Amino acid sequence: MSASGTPIRVVVAKVGLDGHDRGAKVVARALRDAGMEVVYTGLHNSPEQVVATALAEDADAIGLSILSGAHMTLFPRVLKLLDENDARDIVVFGGGIIPDEDAAELRAAGVAEIFGPGASTQAIAEWVRTHVPSPDQGRPATV
Repeated sequence: MSASGTPIRVVVAKVGLDGHDRGAKVVARALRDAGMEVVYTGLHNSPEQVVATALAEDADAIGLSILSGAHMTLFPRVLKLLDENDARDIVVFGGGIIPDEDAAELRAAGVAEIFGPGASTQAIAEWVRTHVPSPDQGRPATV
C-alpha cells in the first residue's frame, strides 16, 4: 500500500496452455496479504485477455506465471499489447521455469523482473512494493 493508502493493483495471470497454477495462487495471496489489490485471472488466458483485464482493472502491474516454456513468446506479446494500448506504465513482472539467459533477454525487452523457483513470497511482495508505483505515486486513480 502506498503512503496515502491507495493500494497497488496487480493482475496475476496464467497465460497460454500452462495448467499449473499453484504458484500463481500463492503469489496472488501473498500480494493480497501484503495490502495490494489482486485480480487473479485463472488458467489459460491469452495475452490479449490479460492486457484487457489489466486495462479494465486500472492495474499498476501484471504478474505473469509461466511454466510451459512459452515465456519467450508470451511475455513479448504482453509487452507489445501494452505498447499498442499506450499502457507501458503498467509494470510487467513474472516467474516460473525460465532459464537465466532467457530471463536476461526478457528484462532487456522490458519485463521488469523475473522470479525463479524458490523466490520467497516476501521478496516478491517487497519487490512489487518498491518497484511498482501506485496511482497516487504518479498514475491517476480511476474515479
